[in-house]
Amino acid sequence: MVHPDFIILFVDNPLKSADFYRSLFDAEPVERSATFALFALPTGMRVGLWSSHTAEPPVTAAGGGAEVCFRRDDAADVDRIYADWTKRGLRVLQTPVHMDFGYTFVVTDLDGHRLRVYSMSE
Repeated sequence: MVHPDFIILFVDNPLKSADFYRSLFDAEPVERSATFALFALPTGMRVGLWSSHTAEPPVTAAGGGAEVCFRRDDAADVDRIYADWTKRGLRVLQTPVHMDFGYTFVVTDLDGHRLRVYSMSE
């Protein structure tokens, strides 16, 4: 069986995006250059930030077609993160709301990639 362990987000400016994600992840990138940055997270997941101007084959789509999801243990933690991220000026697509799967909100990063924070329903 093959399981994903790495996601690449195509971004306009990897250095600027690395600063943005360093703050959200509370982690330092393990690789950082003008064309690529890489985070190796404690969960084992790796997140790459590749310049949309240098990626091969050429990038033909903008951000927003997928979501990076962050699971939290409870709704209070979701609200705390929402308050923090909105203070940072992230663009809100969905304010905190109860949905069939749980409590959630969605914002975007600098390049329009959707970031969803959620806690599962009991």
